Amino acid sequence: MPERLHADARRVVVRPFHLAWQSTGTEPSRALRLINHVRDLDTDDVTTELERVYHHFDARHWQVDKVFEARYEQFSETMADALAQAKLTPRRRQLLGAYLCHEYSYAAAAIMNPSVVPSPDQSGVSDGAVRFIMSVRTVGEGHISSIAFAQGIVGPGREVSLHPTPRIATAADVSAVKRGEPVAPDDSITIYRNADSDLSRTVIFPMTDAQRNGLEDLRITPFVSTVKGEQRTEWIGTYTAYDGKQIRSELMRTKDFRKFDLVPMTGPAARNKGMALFPRKVGGKYMMIGRQDGENIFLLTSENLTDWGEGALLARPKYAWEFIQIGNCGAPIEIDEGWLLLTHGVGAMRRYSIGAILLDKDDPSKVIGRTSRPLLEPLDDERDGYVPNVVYTCGAMLVDGDLFLPFGIADSSIGFAFVNIKDLLAQMV
Repeated sequence: MPERLHADARRVVVRPFHLAWQSTGTEPSRALRLINHVRDLDTDDVTTELERVYHHFDARHWQVDKVFEARYEQFSETMADALAQAKLTPRRRQLLGAYLCHEYSYAAAAIMNPSVVPSPDQSGVSDGAVRFIMSVRTVGEGHISSIAFAQGIVGPGREVSLHPTPRIATAADVSAVKRGEPVAPDDSITIYRNADSDLSRTVIFPMTDAQRNGLEDLRITPFVSTVKGEQRTEWIGTYTAYDGKQIRSELMRTKDFRKFDLVPMTGPAARNKGMALFPRKVGGKYMMIGRQDGENIFLLTSENLTDWGEGALLARPKYAWEFIQIGNCGAPIEIDEGWLLLTHGVGAMRRYSIGAILLDKDDPSKVIGRTSRPLLEPLDDERDGYVPNVVYTCGAMLVDGDLFLPFGIADSSIGFAFVNIKDLLAQMV
């Protein structure tokens, strides 16, 4: 079993540093003053400052010179007139780009709530093994949540091999909206992984006004649909967008983990957290698990992927370890016996544990089994962290008769567990 993944302040990425670009009164704006400072620097000072920046940051970031150039181009869309007048040389442009960036430690405060799916690329994997992609929620300065990824291989005998966690990371880049302009709250956007960076180095940061304080708890599933008689798989995740005051649920859609569509959902259910998509249509309809009142589990149905009504009550807290609330822990997983839904329960002292419910395969509104005791609960060495007394997951996957279950521990590390499906079903009442 691999060591846990921990929150790590050394994992950094370059982010834009924003300065006010509109002038107030007779004073030029801060952005304009910065342009003038760089314009007026002695040529030798420009060389010295650039060398100093590269000495400190070149080894810590992926192609940092291109990052500075891209930041200058982004800034030039807002300050086009001022930059045209300044007539900066290429080296001054790079230096200005460096002033308009800062280093952000995206996992300094917390790492939590993993979700795992088979990778679309299974080339070169030995028989019985599966290459997987795991999303995690990371938290950095300002309690801003972002989506990061890890990769590895899980094989027979419950062997797990994680790819090394890279320290250098790159931010997925917005494409479908014009740089430098605010994104309308209801707009979908398309973002791309850096072409020269792999998925383990990629971080998806908030992009829109509705997301600006965080992207939380991605629950991802391989969604299978039939188009003209051909089965197609798309990886679809649900997550919570948080603007600092309000939340809403959104979709992340990808076919290759290189291009990602971030799509807002509508309808009453989208105002709540914890939505999880079934991995295929059931009875000709899309289905979700939701937690509409913050306490109980609901079953939602829709004619399309983005608009969701209130749904119907599916399960209430029943056992002592879940009296405060229950909710889903990821997308339902299809097994021969029905739909296996991992759940979280919150008990006394706000202690989070993980359980499971079994739903009828043809009619998921019917609960046909339920664990009376937790499958996982915080142990003595798993209680302390950013949020104590919590074990939590946003999704597991099937491997050789087992559930492969990554789980967050006190919002400070990620552990790994296996649960035998037959043993799990035998525990249900």
